[in-house]
Amino acid sequence: MALSHVDPSGQARMVDVSEKSATARTATAEGTVRMSAEAFAAIRDNTVAKGDVLAVARIAGTMAAKRTAELIPLCHPLALDAIGVEAVLIEGLPGVKITATAKIVARTGVEMEALTAVSVACLTVYDMAKALDRAMVIEGIRLVSKSK
Repeated sequence: MALSHVDPSGQARMVDVSEKSATARTATAEGTVRMSAEAFAAIRDNTVAKGDVLAVARIAGTMAAKRTAELIPLCHPLALDAIGVEAVLIEGLPGVKITATAKIVARTGVEMEALTAVSVACLTVYDMAKALDRAMVIEGIRLVSKSK
């Protein structure tokens, strides 16, 4: 089976999608940030010194999705039709669950955009709350679903 990201000489390359038809595509990814009860309470009560952690994480994830091709080599630059990023407190972790859904009508999928959104949103939660808990753990970043 030929690898789509490798040219005949074995060199990495961007996949040629010019022959594909544009179709509606959606991808959803998720991840979590586990933290101490103290950090969880500060985020919940909106008393983190850097501001509203959940709101900033949603914005950071959205911005990151739009810049995926600049961050991940060989990704196609995509003009997203939609990117939704949710940041929800989960008391049982304790922590924050991030979910991102990207949508586009294009010749290639949006999995990397959804995964990038989740990754950067999780990093943003960590950055904003690290003064309260340097032992936070970012985990479970994964693609939940995709369709085309």
